[in-house]
Amino acid sequence: MNIKVIAFDADDTLWINEPYFQETEQKFCALLEDYLPRHTLAKELFKTEIQNLPLYGYGVKGFMLSMIETGIRVSDSTLNIEVLKKAIEYGKELLEKPIELLDGVEDVLKALKGKFRLVVATKGDLLDQERKLKKSGLEHYFHHIEIMSDKQEGDYRKLIKHLDIQPSEFLMLGNSLKSDVLPVLAIGGHAVHIPYHTTWEHEQVEHNVDHANFRHVHTISEIISFLDSSREEQTNEH
Repeated sequence: MNIKVIAFDADDTLWINEPYFQETEQKFCALLEDYLPRHTLAKELFKTEIQNLPLYGYGVKGFMLSMIETGIRVSDSTLNIEVLKKAIEYGKELLEKPIELLDGVEDVLKALKGKFRLVVATKGDLLDQERKLKKSGLEHYFHHIEIMSDKQEGDYRKLIKHLDIQPSEFLMLGNSLKSDVLPVLAIGGHAVHIPYHTTWEHEQVEHNVDHANFRHVHTISEIISFLDSSREEQTNEH
C-alpha cells in the first residue's frame, strides 16, 4: 500500500449517531400506536424514508419530514396537530443531541495526523454534519471535509480527483459496507470496515467481501497496527 489520504466516515465511525435515530423512531411509533402496532409503524416510516431519499437526501430533516408524512398517511389525515408538533419537536431534539465520540477515535487521529492527509468523507445534511463536526472538537485534525449527498462510485471519484491522488493512494474507513467499502474497492481504492453494533436498515447488505484492498477490524484503534504492519511489509519489499 502507498496510502497518502485516509478518509473517515463520520456517523457511527467517529461518533454515535444511529442509536439516537432509533430512540427517536421508538418515541414516534409509541406516539401513533393508536393507529398501528409499533413494529408496523416502524416499517411504514422506513418505507416513507426510502421513497423520500431522492427528494430530501440523508439526515435529520428528511427523517423529520418522513415522520410527519407517515403520521398523516397512517391516520388518514386525521392526526391531531399536537402529535405533529411532537414529531417536529423530536426532530429538533435529534439535531441538538450531544456529540459522543466513539472509543479510541481521538487517539487514532492524533497518531495519524502528520503521517497522512486526513479527511472526513460523510453523507447527510450539510448544516447538520458541519455542526456535528464543530461540536466534536475534531475539526483541526482534518485536511479536508467532504459532505456528500450520497456515497456512490462517482462521488468517490470526484473526491479523489479533488485530492489530486490516485485511487490506490486512498484509504476509506467506515461502518457501512454499502457506503464506505464496496464503492471504494470498485474504483481501485482501499477500504477498512469498522462495524458498529447498530446500523440503519438501508445501509445493511449481505456481502462477503473478498478483495486484496479490503480489511475488517473490530475497533478503530486497530487501524494503527494495520497501517504500521503494511508499512513494514512495504519497507521489507524495498
